[in-house]
Amino acid sequence: MENEKQEEKKITKKDVTKSYLRWHFANEIPHSFERYLAPSLLYGMMPTLKKLYSGDKLKEAYKRQLLFFNTQLTWGGGIITGLMNSMEQKRAQEENNSEPITMTDDLMYNTKAGLMGALAGIGDAIDSGTVQYIFIAIAMPWAQQGSAWGALFPFIAFATYQVLLGIFFARKSFDLGENITDLLDGKAVKTAIEGLSVLGLFMMGILAGSYIKISSPLQFTLSGKEFVIQDILDQVVPGILPLAVVIGVYWYYSKKGLNVTKALLWLTLVLAVLAAVGIL
Repeated sequence: MENEKQEEKKITKKDVTKSYLRWHFANEIPHSFERYLAPSLLYGMMPTLKKLYSGDKLKEAYKRQLLFFNTQLTWGGGIITGLMNSMEQKRAQEENNSEPITMTDDLMYNTKAGLMGALAGIGDAIDSGTVQYIFIAIAMPWAQQGSAWGALFPFIAFATYQVLLGIFFARKSFDLGENITDLLDGKAVKTAIEGLSVLGLFMMGILAGSYIKISSPLQFTLSGKEFVIQDILDQVVPGILPLAVVIGVYWYYSKKGLNVTKALLWLTLVLAVLAAVGIL
């Protein structure tokens, strides 16, 4: 009878997958300034917590997973969801077997707090700063040809990538348990992250240089010879005008904050004025 009870409290990979998917699709829905994404994490873990606990112990588990939490969807959410399931399973086993509680509330929250910021930075750099632009770059020629796949492919591919990546991280971190922290501190992981960040910068440059079309009609005649400004720029510094626009927008964001609407209005106004006077 006791063995059957212990078996009921065992979390499976199917449970971990379900836990992550619930977190994934509820990610921003219960967002609040007091708890941020903690309600989404709790919603993801509710089935496994109900499997492990009952009564007052279940209430306590809900409370410790409902403390302030904020991280990136797949890298942070996937790894921490799997890790929390692993730690909660260990906590349930200790309580069920009347063992000393090593998996304390503070340890679990400090683990989340220590990982959520670092993993958010990694996820943003790789997913938002690199991978999504690779999908956009692949689909850009289709969009220019008028194909609907130019708009649909980046959305579908990136959404599928994030779901599969999150499930993979959740399962792996559940298997690794507390050892996941040592793995993330490894030199190979940090090197890979730095390389992917550089790749993301390259992709941004490729997109800007290939698809931002700005040229100058300015030309003048000197000593009987005609000089075309755009031809000179193409020979000396090809793509300097698109690059100048990208740098200008980046400077605006760094000074005024990430207000996309105002940036677009100012950019439209400046380009319209320069076009009206014949500079662009």
